[in-house]
Amino acid sequence: MNAVPRNLAVLADALARAAPDGRGALWQLAEQGRELDANLVRLPPDAEVGEHREDTLDVLLVVLAGSGVITTGTTALPLNPTTVTWLPRTSRRAVAAGPEGLAYLTVHRRRPGLTIASAPPARAAAGAEGGEAPCALDRVCPECGRLAEGRAPKFCAECGERLGGH
Repeated sequence: MNAVPRNLAVLADALARAAPDGRGALWQLAEQGRELDANLVRLPPDAEVGEHREDTLDVLLVVLAGSGVITTGTTALPLNPTTVTWLPRTSRRAVAAGPEGLAYLTVHRRRPGLTIASAPPARAAAGAEGGEAPCALDRVCPECGRLAEGRAPKFCAECGERLGGH
């Protein structure tokens, strides 16, 4: 059976419904069986997404409204409506909205879901730690739900939201 194309959202409507100081994902691609992820993200005036790095996925960022800048190390790339920016995997970047805010669409390959694996074999070495793994709730993004990788992450690599406890 062939999949059927269909319109999923009118992004201008999602932007119009957003509170003027609203921040974060206003819309997300959520269709079953998809191979892509997409998010409509809005930053209020002068807001920032802290520096972060996406280690596994290239991201395409398309500016829909407002203005801002992406800082990549020593380079600042201007963001204006209709600007399309490629963010290759492993690149470091920070996003700052201009005085009127910034709205952009991100598109990338879908991340594989979390999987349940069998428990690792018990450690036989003397002094091996036991017990349950520490809670990772402080590494779950409150905005998009992604589990951040690395030690003590401060920002979500997906949407840039500040993670809890930092």
